[in-house]
Amino acid sequence: MSNKNLFDDYIKVFLKQNSILNLISKNDEKFLWEKHIFDSLAIEKFFDKYDNNFKTLLDIGTGGGFPSVPIAIVYPDLEVFALDSIRKKITAIENMKSELKISNLHPICDRVENLNDKFDIITSRAVANLKIISGYAAPLLNKGGYFIAYKSKRAEDEIEDARAVLKKQKLELVNILEYQLPLEEVYIRNLIVLKKF
Repeated sequence: MSNKNLFDDYIKVFLKQNSILNLISKNDEKFLWEKHIFDSLAIEKFFDKYDNNFKTLLDIGTGGGFPSVPIAIVYPDLEVFALDSIRKKITAIENMKSELKISNLHPICDRVENLNDKFDIITSRAVANLKIISGYAAPLLNKGGYFIAYKSKRAEDEIEDARAVLKKQKLELVNILEYQLPLEEVYIRNLIVLKKF
């Protein structure tokens, strides 16, 4: 996983925004690296396995900027679009972008169904169950593009539940990448990797 020091400035800026806007709970602040940044950067597991010639990534329901902001920091050649319909969250990301000078980060305040662009990769973390979110993601993916859903250990159940929608949306399950957060208790997470065919 990426170097934690790279994120010292980001953590300071994030905590400043959080004190004003409450992006994550006060209790979660002390686990900002473990639960939010480390988790966001699990996408490294995907990049290790798949062709890395991607140009654009859309993060649906980015909230406080997870996984969009950590991804934009670590992958400066990737144009990262952080989408949320809640203005205060996008304002916070705009502030982080300008303070940290993240030129490849593009915050968008809108609803996902209003977008018409197509993207190489779409991510979503803690937004909705796979059945629902894949219906929003699929129309915005380039053919051969990937939708990566950050999920808990119940990933298999969500996939089972979403089978009909995935088929209809021409999304094929290509991988489930399991990883563990660096916490004392065992905290299993999964990246569900779907490809648009």
